[in-house]
Amino acid sequence: MTDSYMTFVGFQNQANLPEALLEDIKSYVDLLEKWQKSINLVSTATLADVWSRHVLDSAQIYPLIPANAKKVIDLGSGAGFPGLLLALYFKHYGGPEVHLVEADTRKCSFLTEVSNRTNAGAIVHAHRVEAIKGLKADVVTARALAPLPKLIKMSRKFDDGDTTYIFLKGQKAQEELTDAQKDWTMSVTETTSQTLSVATILTLKGVKHRE
Repeated sequence: MTDSYMTFVGFQNQANLPEALLEDIKSYVDLLEKWQKSINLVSTATLADVWSRHVLDSAQIYPLIPANAKKVIDLGSGAGFPGLLLALYFKHYGGPEVHLVEADTRKCSFLTEVSNRTNAGAIVHAHRVEAIKGLKADVVTARALAPLPKLIKMSRKFDDGDTTYIFLKGQKAQEELTDAQKDWTMSVTETTSQTLSVATILTLKGVKHRE
């Protein structure tokens, strides 16, 4: 686990990925740094440590994706973490179709350019989550979007009855989980973050409204 600064080489050594995938991720980060000069994609404070705070932080979701998943929806994608990064992993290793939902049209332009430049194959939806209709997924992901109770409500419309929710949460994860369980029943798996000691990845299955 690391709460410290990480370089590209550090990520390369820790992640142990194929060279072609590393090149795609490097292209992604290069475009992020270029676009960040014009629009606020990530906080300036975290951009200096992009390889740990954003890339590795998102990459740790990859092993948690169910092997039989066919479609992933990433809510509030922003700069594409984790959804667009997952799409790059799936491009090289095989995996589900990725849909990125983002209301900010400028961020959608960025997501589209990265996806096109890297052939990630991600499908970008320039809409608020509430406006998306008729889309179901095997997996819903989100990072730094909303408190857990609200995230679950937002995700329900994409649930096909057997959907897995994977959410990166910060130091309030336990508090949010307690609040969510007042209204929802679910199976919860907690995975300690590799990048921030106070952070947790919550994997939720069998989410049902409490009667």
